[in-house]
Amino acid sequence: MATVRKEVVTQAPPEQVWDAIRDVGALHTRLVPGFVTATQLEPGARIVTFANGVTAREPIVTIDETGRRLVWSAEGIGATHYNASVEVIDEADSTRVVWIADFLPDDLAGEIDAAMEAGAQAMQAALNRLDPTGR
Repeated sequence: MATVRKEVVTQAPPEQVWDAIRDVGALHTRLVPGFVTATQLEPGARIVTFANGVTAREPIVTIDETGRRLVWSAEGIGATHYNASVEVIDEADSTRVVWIADFLPDDLAGEIDAAMEAGAQAMQAALNRLDPTGR
């Protein structure tokens, strides 16, 4: 099983970062605008439209308030298995977001890595706008 991992570090407070992440219906406006162009909620899942036109159904596995961790799977992206998580880590002088995706088949790694890199860049920009110091 292939794994792709991305990390984003921001000066935005962890509470605000988690609030944006846990708002599963607002990917396109709060967390990764430009990377995701639309998000529609349905019971237990979200329908996500990406900037490249791909639409995926993402069942929400868990929203862990205590651990500040969101877990979801994905259907409609060509994977036989896809599971991802994003976790907010409060560090001494910053907030780290760790995004991990595990999937099959392995040969999707290049495509998923490129997509997650674009998503991480969009996330970085959005979270930096939450930084009260304006850095």
